[in-house]
Amino acid sequence: MKRALVLGTLIAIGGLSAAVSSQQEPSQAAMDATVIEQVRDNLYVITGSSTADRSAFSGGNTGVYIGEEGITLVDTKLPGWGQHLMNRIREVSDKPVTTIINTHTHGDHVGSNAFFPESVEIVVQENTEANMSRLGMFTGATAHGMPDTTYQDRLTLGSGADRIELFHFGAGHTNGDTFILYPGLRVLQMGDMFPWRDAPFLDRSNGGSGVAFPETLQALIDNVDGYDTVIPGHIPVTTPDSLQEYQRFTADLLAATRGAIEAGQTAEEAAASIDLTEQYEGYRTERMAAAIAAIYEELGQ
Repeated sequence: MKRALVLGTLIAIGGLSAAVSSQQEPSQAAMDATVIEQVRDNLYVITGSSTADRSAFSGGNTGVYIGEEGITLVDTKLPGWGQHLMNRIREVSDKPVTTIINTHTHGDHVGSNAFFPESVEIVVQENTEANMSRLGMFTGATAHGMPDTTYQDRLTLGSGADRIELFHFGAGHTNGDTFILYPGLRVLQMGDMFPWRDAPFLDRSNGGSGVAFPETLQALIDNVDGYDTVIPGHIPVTTPDSLQEYQRFTADLLAATRGAIEAGQTAEEAAASIDLTEQYEGYRTERMAAAIAAIYEELGQ
């Protein structure tokens, strides 16, 4: 059984790696599908994708915060997307990019770091720096895409109207996920701790945890307030109610998986029997089997 579980996890991770390696130059379909949209005032998002159609895959949502002195980017999509990001940014501002925040280590969120000048400050949670150091893309001429600044639990960037707050509450998608709060705009950006309305991708090789995931989201909900808008990792801007629903979904997924283990089911049997779509309208099931397999592995099954 363990061989099958490990294989399932490797397939999920391999799919992500394939997406990164196969997108050195964005396809026209991906570029056409990726637009810059105003979230509120001086905050924009360059849209990402959760589509299974890799020809149109652009990576995660990229935050564009236009401050007094320059622009802060949150996540830089896949390798090869740097110039296209700049083209979209120039539709709304001629200020320079001064800061990049990476929400976590995956190539569809850090892939174009190296496009930007070495003068741009790159900020991540400390576990993400360790995870990024193992990525082959940050070697040689692209090594400057690695972080310049790390933090452990909380970090404040800027001040006054340009203040941005960074938070880390524990493992989930990886062990280094960052939440970004724009206090002056009442907006929270999630990265892939709220990627889509489906089971999360649990990257066990980078410290991800299906057991901790709902607890980490609950810690965010309990400890961070002052927002009425949420930017997920790959889907359109949404509400705090949707975030709270996603937290409940991950908790119910964990509880159902534990129940399947107690009932003696294999991971494959659990994936076939667990169905949360009745409780969670509009949720998809494409990623359920991989998430359940990862939780089984985490729990030593």
